Amino acid sequence: MTTLTVGNARITYRTEGSGPPLVLVHGAGPGSNMWDTLIERFTDRYTVILPDLAGSDPAEDDGAPLTIEALAAQVIAVIEDSGAAPVDLVGFSLGASTVAAAAALRPDLVRRLVPVAGMTHAADEYLQLMMSTWRLLGDDAEAFGRYATLLSFSARFLNEIGHDAVEQATAYMRPTDGVLRQVDLLLRLDVRDLLPRIEAPTLVVGCTRDATIPVENHRALCSAITGSEYAEFDTGHIALAERSDDFVKLLRDFLARP
Repeated sequence: MTTLTVGNARITYRTEGSGPPLVLVHGAGPGSNMWDTLIERFTDRYTVILPDLAGSDPAEDDGAPLTIEALAAQVIAVIEDSGAAPVDLVGFSLGASTVAAAAALRPDLVRRLVPVAGMTHAADEYLQLMMSTWRLLGDDAEAFGRYATLLSFSARFLNEIGHDAVEQATAYMRPTDGVLRQVDLLLRLDVRDLLPRIEAPTLVVGCTRDATIPVENHRALCSAITGSEYAEFDTGHIALAERSDDFVKLLRDFLARP
């Protein structure tokens, strides 16, 4: 584990495997452990770099409101500190907007870009209502986790995995100060001005049944990145859990291109 000071934050990153560099950026929540079930699916080919950004459990900062520029700066700092540039850069949900911003601000550091289940901004009424409701549940940890689980997965997937697995999933997301500040950022997020600056070949991944960031937002993100490709899974928000084999294959195939 490596620790860096970037602006007002002390963040960490870990590295596993060997080969060309692949950076996986987490969404709102505890941090890079969201990728743990998939890491071994990439370490045979890649050096996988996993940062824990501001708002995640391992990070420390002064409690100021988060900005997408600050998170992007942390990703950039990790890439530079690792000495691995240019990297393949993948981000999920809030991490999708973060990696898009990082690729726009430092195109020299990014070889290929994959934003997953992301958005350009949170202006529509559904996103504002959903996220503000989630934020209001911050005083009730159980309700916060249950609401997050309901938004994260399709009804089909929840019914397939069964009661015990669903109950276990509800414990993952908890309303820490950092997570609540991440949700606040989602309510204010807007990367539209940055997207035209992206130069890396880009694959945007969408999720048809996404109740957290509806699929129209994924498609709009693709449309805003010049020359980007688009792939869509018939899943809820966390396609990497619902269709892990297909998700891994899609990424490996795209990243393997010269």
